[in-house]
Amino acid sequence: MKRAGLYLLAALAVLLIALPLLLMLLNSVKSSAEVQGGFLAWPREPSLAAWRQAWSQLSGSFTASLMLAVPAVLLSALLAAVNGFVLCKYRFRGERWVGLALVLAFFLPIKVYLLPLAITMARLGLERSLPLLIAIHVIYSLPLALFFRNHFLAFPDELLQAARLDGAGFWRLLWRVVLPLSKPIFVVVLILQFTTIWNEYLFGLVFGPDGARPITAALAQLSAQTETGARAYPLEMAAALLAAAPTLVVYLLAGRHFTRGLVAGAVKG
Repeated sequence: MKRAGLYLLAALAVLLIALPLLLMLLNSVKSSAEVQGGFLAWPREPSLAAWRQAWSQLSGSFTASLMLAVPAVLLSALLAAVNGFVLCKYRFRGERWVGLALVLAFFLPIKVYLLPLAITMARLGLERSLPLLIAIHVIYSLPLALFFRNHFLAFPDELLQAARLDGAGFWRLLWRVVLPLSKPIFVVVLILQFTTIWNEYLFGLVFGPDGARPITAALAQLSAQTETGARAYPLEMAAALLAAAPTLVVYLLAGRHFTRGLVAGAVKG
């Protein structure tokens, strides 16, 4: 009886979470008149016209976001792994201050970085471009080293010492021993970074090139592109679902590993 109650509670939670997505999906296949006539009503004449229009307007930004997210996520995760390993297993002067600076940077909002980055970019003569946006996201993700540091605290020093006695240097030790044993926390960082970079708006708006704005910037401009001035709700909902699809797919495919990685690494140290 107790288990049945837990299953019922879980089912209600899933329904509560999925209900907004279901309503968006239903209204994205309606006409604008149908949406205004009844937001909760079942579509009388379903149509994919809004989806086709949304894709025609967002396909370029969708590709730009992929070209931004994939290299930025991989580079930031690898850099965080290296920095976390150094912070955990190596001793150097000022390491406590470095750790404290990373903790403080972890909680700073993204708006704090906009003005210094804009001034630095202007003084260096850098133009808005996709490589610049990738570099900004990689730099902004430096505090992710704390995730790896906490995970690496569980690594026995005897294992690393044995690898060093076999002739393993820093990079060989990292690639052959440390990273293969760090898949759970690596998955956590990859998912967090992909979600953050894919959904990030301000950096893409300010530093992204005009011809290849990330999908969040294009999505924000979509509501103003109606011929009559009225809100095209089916178009906006279809566009929002298209923009959210990659992150939903990532969580569906790797959600189990995400939970396992959080439990394995984020509570140590």
